[in-house]
Amino acid sequence: MTQKPKVVCIVGPTASGKTALGVKLAKMLDGEIISADSMQVYKGMPIASAVPTEDEKQGVKHHLMEFCEPEDQQTVARYKELATEKIEDILNRKKTPIIVGGTGLYIDAVINNIVYTPQKPDPETRKKLEKEYDSLGGEKMLLKLKKIDKTAAERISPNDKKRIIRAFELYYNADITVTEQYENSRKVESPYDFVIIGLNYADRQKLYDKINKRVDVMLENGLLDEAKKAFLKKGQASGGFAAIGHKEFFPYFEGEISLSEATERLKMQTRRYAKRQLTWFNRNDSIEWIYPDKTEDVLSEAAQILKRRRMM
Repeated sequence: MTQKPKVVCIVGPTASGKTALGVKLAKMLDGEIISADSMQVYKGMPIASAVPTEDEKQGVKHHLMEFCEPEDQQTVARYKELATEKIEDILNRKKTPIIVGGTGLYIDAVINNIVYTPQKPDPETRKKLEKEYDSLGGEKMLLKLKKIDKTAAERISPNDKKRIIRAFELYYNADITVTEQYENSRKVESPYDFVIIGLNYADRQKLYDKINKRVDVMLENGLLDEAKKAFLKKGQASGGFAAIGHKEFFPYFEGEISLSEATERLKMQTRRYAKRQLTWFNRNDSIEWIYPDKTEDVLSEAAQILKRRRMM
């Protein structure tokens, strides 16, 4: 049997140290990094999306960062297509692809080789569904979805407006349910062997402390000015304009809350986001976890995992 080319993935919640580990492993494996972050794809928000600086990159090539306009809507299907192209390009140059990020949908799309049903954009249908959601609310929309796709309706939160609308859009525009797409999309085995390393903290409070500190550093680095630019274009609240790190300051710019209140709101939303990321990744039994608060050398532990998988 022909051995599949290996691809490294580094996943985990925000502020867990993924970027630093990715760079160290890239230097060790002669690799290049492919971002798997749904916000880092957008231009004009490097602070809010924590795009690594040139110093942080340490000369390692990074891909799929800052190539979309904020008003554009980046899709998972498009990301999977671009990421696969980058993997092939990196492998063809005899280097190691290292996917680094915390967007579970993006990671799953690549490692599970998901094939997406082509859809033509239909702004009118989306507009109608958005109005219906705003009028009926998430609970009633899920009851309607349950008649079409019971399995998907039971998995989606009533607060997840985006996923509820996408489920209806898929059904109306492509005549297929989310569940049917999910089952059909995983029939083709991936051509790659993925080694997935996860970073997490045994003491959740330590992760939250790191998140809070990161927000403070972002503010010192100019986050408020970056958010102000997004605020001036907030009417286009899609894509990058809806990013965590910007929208929390909109009420402050409106004079409704203080800067300290906006800052605390951002810290809270980021902590909640990290919790959702961990919930997503904890469903994947193939992730090999490392806990930075329980080890003195994260890189050594990662290297041991790679040696077991015959990558070193």
